[in-house]
Amino acid sequence: MGQSLPQAGIYLVQTLFNLYLMAVVLRFVLQLVRADFYNPVSQFLVKVTDPALKPLRRIVPGYGGIDIASIVLALLVQAAGIYLIILISGVSLPNMFKPLLWSVVGFASLLLNIAFFAVIITIILSWVAPQSRNPIVDLLRQITDPIMQPIQRLIPPIGGLDLSPIFVFIAINLLEILVVRNLAILFGVPRGIIMGL
Repeated sequence: MGQSLPQAGIYLVQTLFNLYLMAVVLRFVLQLVRADFYNPVSQFLVKVTDPALKPLRRIVPGYGGIDIASIVLALLVQAAGIYLIILISGVSLPNMFKPLLWSVVGFASLLLNIAFFAVIITIILSWVAPQSRNPIVDLLRQITDPIMQPIQRLIPPIGGLDLSPIFVFIAINLLEILVVRNLAILFGVPRGIIMGL
């Protein structure tokens, strides 16, 4: 019983913070790719994240079409989750800035995971339901098109087979190995404490 209570608390914190973090990062990605704002999924993400984002935007303006406030909110949400997990675990709190550095690694990893799974789901849907007009399918295409189209221009389909996803997966894995993992080692990120790693 003594061990299960902190584990239940950690599980609850991770679940709730990760769900909200995913909503914030997805909103950032959808704004970045200029996805359909009126899509029901986009509207849901806006309603969920607006209460925290609107006040933050007064302090942190966007830059060059990039919603910096969403990035800051994602980092703060992840850092707050890390602090809570550390407190529940009873481990001594590290340097105050370490969880923020860990959050940068988590944010980068989560972006790569979103790209990876969006491409996989888009590929599967192109086989199973190629003409689907579902709002989720539309958003997935809007996320993956900016990633896939530059590669499709360089390597056109061969015999009707689109090879661009293979190169996208290679690029994502290289970024994961060369950037995210090295940053995780550099910042001393403990495994399992942040989303995406």
